[in-house]
Amino acid sequence: MALIIPDKYKLKLLPETTEVAIKMIKRQFQSELSEALNLRRVTAPLFVLSGTGLNDDLNGVERAVSFPVKALGDRRAEVVHSLAKWKRVKLGAYDIAPGYGLYTDMNAIRADEELDNLHSLYVDQWDWEQTIRPQDRTADYLRATVRKIYGAIRRTERMVYEQFPHITPRLPEEVTFIRSADLLREFPHLSPEQREAEAARRHGAIFIIGIGAPLADGRPHGSRAPDYDDWSTPAADGHAGLNGDLIVWDSVLGCPIEISSMGIRVDADALRRQLDMAGCSERAGLEFHRKLLDGELPASIGGGIGQSRLCMFLLQKAHIGEVQASIWPEAQIAACAAAGIELL
Repeated sequence: MALIIPDKYKLKLLPETTEVAIKMIKRQFQSELSEALNLRRVTAPLFVLSGTGLNDDLNGVERAVSFPVKALGDRRAEVVHSLAKWKRVKLGAYDIAPGYGLYTDMNAIRADEELDNLHSLYVDQWDWEQTIRPQDRTADYLRATVRKIYGAIRRTERMVYEQFPHITPRLPEEVTFIRSADLLREFPHLSPEQREAEAARRHGAIFIIGIGAPLADGRPHGSRAPDYDDWSTPAADGHAGLNGDLIVWDSVLGCPIEISSMGIRVDADALRRQLDMAGCSERAGLEFHRKLLDGELPASIGGGIGQSRLCMFLLQKAHIGEVQASIWPEAQIAACAAAGIELL
């Protein structure tokens, strides 16, 4: 999206106080999240070896930042895009029981990102994964998990208000669940992004279920790699998809912000089906995929929650660069400075 400069933007916290607030939010939210979902913290890699299938393809077009490793005969490693597959392997390695899981700090570099208020070269998020039973692979379990995460966000928002009473809460009491197929039916002439904006503006906080499978118009609501989220298995209501995005309406920018992408992960049947649909059946021979197809990995649900995006929203900032240090085009830095938006 193009850079948004809000009219009469008012800085609610000076940069020095913002740094203190960021620390408070991150400490509070990860405590709330781990308690809500029975998660324990683990250490995660910044990079993985290429060719193992462990790294995520996201929507299939982003290039991973890679480099040769001298000690391994110049075998290439690549900075992680996310840790969806790595976390699932860890659940199995640690033999974590159903209903319990892990979370970690995930840091990534996305060199192809278009830089604006919400998108940065540097990605920081809480990646989490929870073991589930095969019978828990339902839309109801997905919704229940989303409500727990949303509750953790609202409690953190309340903490911000208690510390800084001039930053008043904006989130509605409940998150609204919407099927991507229903959004298409309601707004057939709008793009997926425009549909999200209309729904988020109306409800304040939404979770769109079903990201990745073709809809009635033959196109998906959004792109998802075929080998982590399950976007093809029909739910009880007949619609495909056991995954989705948590989106909130940001009154500062006047646009929606995606806070989290998450979902129930593929089982062997869904993996085969989605690899075929995506035209990449050859991935079945990769190490991660072989383990999944051979039944060596547990059923799971998981996702990522943007750390900087959450801080930006809760502190009512206009640019993600106000809560993280990154690199921005000179013209963007100048435009923000002229509007009183102080990038770190």
